[in-house]
Order: sequence, then structure tokens, then C-alpha cells
Amino acid sequence: MSTIIVAPHPDDEIIGCFEVLNKAKSVVIIYSPINDLKRQEEVLKLKDKYENIKMQMFQYNIPSNFLNSENQFYFPDPVYEIHPKHREIGMAGELFARAGFDVTFYNTNMNAPYIHEVENWQEKESTLNEIYPSQKSLWEYEKKYVLFEGYCKWIF
Repeated sequence: MSTIIVAPHPDDEIIGCFEVLNKAKSVVIIYSPINDLKRQEEVLKLKDKYENIKMQMFQYNIPSNFLNSENQFYFPDPVYEIHPKHREIGMAGELFARAGFDVTFYNTNMNAPYIHEVENWQEKESTLNEIYPSQKSLWEYEKKYVLFEGYCKWIF
């Protein structure tokens, strides 16, 4: 069984799923393709920090070998996310959930009613700074990105 985090951008996997990264035994992260080489280089440092990350890839689709009922999928929440790319990928997650896959939705902008305080937020902030220094200004003054996380399952 693998935990598959679908992240619209590099840094979303830490902002929205830091607790998951620290608890899951086997993690695969699928990012939307990006043209920013610096961010691609940054994201690869994540594998050095987390031994449980088995694979990271930039692509539009989830490979068919991951489409089985044993995998746990994490998608951005299509309702409470405000970034268009997050909502788009979240809607794909909704289709996966409706098809019977085990999908949990996460939130990166922390405006959902199901968020909670992260116990070790200092470690989360340190990890973000270590892996994504180019994006530091995002959470340097907006502490909501390091202080909170939230997960939600939908029932059909």
C-alpha cells in the first residue's frame, strides 16, 4: 500500500500534508508539470529528508499501476481551495473518490472548517525553509501555512 499525494505545486505536499509525510510508510508524490528548474531542483531535496518517499514525478496523470484499491490518495480540496490549479486537481480527486478510490482531501490555504493545529509546526516550518528557500516569503509572514493542516473524506 502506498500513500499518493497529488500536489499542484512543489511545497503543497509539505504545507497540506506534512503530518502525512511524517506518518506514512511509503509515499509517492505526483506534481503538476512546471517549467521552473529551480523549483524542480528544490523538490528533489525532499527525497533526501524523507526515506519513505519512494517516488516523485512531474506529470498530468496518475500512472495506471497506482490505480488500485490499496492505495490512499491525497488531493487538494476542490471546494475550499481558492487557487485554480488546486481546484482543478481537487475536482479530479472528486472523480477518483466517486469511482471508489480511497481519497482524502487536504487544504493548503487553511480556510476550511476542518483544519487543526499542527503539533510540531516548528519542524514543518524548518522543513519548508530547508527544501523550498525560494518560496520562504509565503510562510514567513503568513504563519497559517505552518500552523495548520486539515483533512477531509467525502461520503457518497
